[in-house]
Formats: sequence, C-alpha cells, structure tokens
Amino acid sequence: MMKNNETIYLKNRPKIIGSYSIVGPKEGKGNFGEYFDYVMKDDCFNEETYEKAERKMIETAIVGAIDKSRINPKDINMLIAGDLLNQIISSSYAARVFDFPYLGVYGACSTMAESMAVGAVMVDGQYFKNVVCCTASHFSTAERQYRFPLELGNQRPPAAQWTVTGAGSCVLSLSGEGPEISMVTFGKVIDYDIKDVNNMGAAMAPAAMDTMLNHFKNTKTSPDDYDLIVTGDLGKLGSEILIDLMEDKGIKLGINYGDCGQMYFTRSQNMMCGGSGCGCSATVFNSFIMKKLNEKKYKKVLFMPTGALLSTTATQQGDSIPGVCHAIVIESVKS
Repeated sequence: MMKNNETIYLKNRPKIIGSYSIVGPKEGKGNFGEYFDYVMKDDCFNEETYEKAERKMIETAIVGAIDKSRINPKDINMLIAGDLLNQIISSSYAARVFDFPYLGVYGACSTMAESMAVGAVMVDGQYFKNVVCCTASHFSTAERQYRFPLELGNQRPPAAQWTVTGAGSCVLSLSGEGPEISMVTFGKVIDYDIKDVNNMGAAMAPAAMDTMLNHFKNTKTSPDDYDLIVTGDLGKLGSEILIDLMEDKGIKLGINYGDCGQMYFTRSQNMMCGGSGCGCSATVFNSFIMKKLNEKKYKKVLFMPTGALLSTTATQQGDSIPGVCHAIVIESVKS
C-alpha cells in the first residue's frame, strides 16, 4: 500500500467478486431498470413499515452479493454498511441477521464509496480476505426524516431530487475474479454555505470538485485517462455546477462524465433534478457499471459518490450544508 496525500494506491488490488442491486418499482422503470437484479413490486416489500422494508432490502442485497461471489458466507470476515437513517438503524438492524463482524459507516449519499474505500484498504493490507460492502436508502424513510411527513403531500421545488429506494452490495476479496480497485482518494468536508435542503446538488458539487482536483493532482491523471467518471447524486443541477466549477479550474469534463442521479430516471418520470440517496450510486454501480466492467466495455472507472452531511437539527437552526466526496478507481482485469 502506498499513500500520496489523500490518495492510496492499493498494491494487492482487491477484486470485486460479486455484486447485487435491489430497487423499488419507480426505480425499476428508470433508465437502468434492465440492469438491476431485483425490482420490488411495491415500496413496502411485504413489511409493515418503510423502515423495515429498507432493512430487508439491505439483507437481500448482502445475501445476493455473497451468492453471486460463489464463496461460503462463513468466509466473510467483515460487513461494512451504512444508510441515511438516524443512527444508521437500517444497516445495524440488518447486521443482526449475519454472523459477521460489523462496521457501520455514515457519509450520507457518499456511503457506498466510503464503505468500499475502507473495505478495500482492509483487504489490500491483508487484514481480511473477504469484505462485504452495502449501502441503501428509501424514499419514504428519508423524506419523512429529513423533510416533511409524507401525508402532507408537499410540493417539490425544481431543484429537488428523488431519494432512490434501493440497496447495492458488493464483495471485495484478495482472490477470485472480478474488476480490481486500484486507488482510493478520501475527500475533505467542503462547505459553500448552501442552506436549501431541497438543493442537495449545489451543496455537494464543491466537495466533488475538491476531491476530483486532488485525485487528478495526486495521481497525475486527467479526465481522458478514464472510460467513465461518474459522481453519485449531484443530479441535473449539481452536475452542471460541477462542470462549471471544474472548467473554472482549467479542467473540462467531457462526454465520459456522468452523474448517477441525473441519469437514473427517464424524462417522462418527471423527477425534477433526478435521483439522490445512498441507494442512487450504490444500485447504479452494482448493476450497470459492474456489468460494463465485467464485459470490458469500461476498462477504467472513476467512481465518486457525493454526500450532503446535514441533519434536521442543524438545518432548522439555520446551519449550512457541508458536503463530502470520496473517489475510487476500478479497473477491469486485462484478458
């Protein structure tokens, strides 16, 4: 393992040997519908509450990723998971089902990258052989926690995004076959004094810019070195802001740049600025992106989920919304 400021080069290149995605019905009708492993018939997932449904989604994603990795569950050394709910209860309650050591993490919507980065460093250092990483969100649980009760039927402003109902999971391993994680760049908390809880893209875009700039500087790479550069859930507005911010720094993002939130839903679904939430980048990565990496259609991907580190307490007190972004480089295995 070699470190260069915020970026860690992984000598042993942990492999992603299994991945799984599960989404809600609205998400299944979006642009990535054909790539998801399972589309729920309804958001309740045969549970009494949305919170229990989110918990079940995580359990399903973890089991699915392990099954697809074709390893014995007894060989899993660590579960790293997180979600958007207070005290990450969806992940922690789901962890009760499994006989794995558990590390709960929170990076808001950047949690998929955070869990993968921490897991990759553990595996690369040979502290553990097999680590499961999982992240999830649910529209109905997040909406009533961060904004208003669902029963109010509040009108969503144009800058708003739809919290994706979905869970994504992957298994990182020292052995086996699959795309390899070659580098991780840990991001700083960046705050441009955005206070609008319905404009997450604007709050997170500066963090994405900071991490992207540091990654390019540390690794001596540029946008042209990647087949795909994808941010997590900046949405339509936030991704446009990021493009402008990067151009101001002298770096132009081309057609190989995209944002999971912006791309998630079809135009006819009218999701304002697109998707958001932990499940947004988690489900896109563990379905569409992983498929393209396995098919060698993408040889090198820069995966950069973003997170808005807000809480209802802070925003109700008039505080601004800090953002964070972590970057992971995944490369397909050469034939």
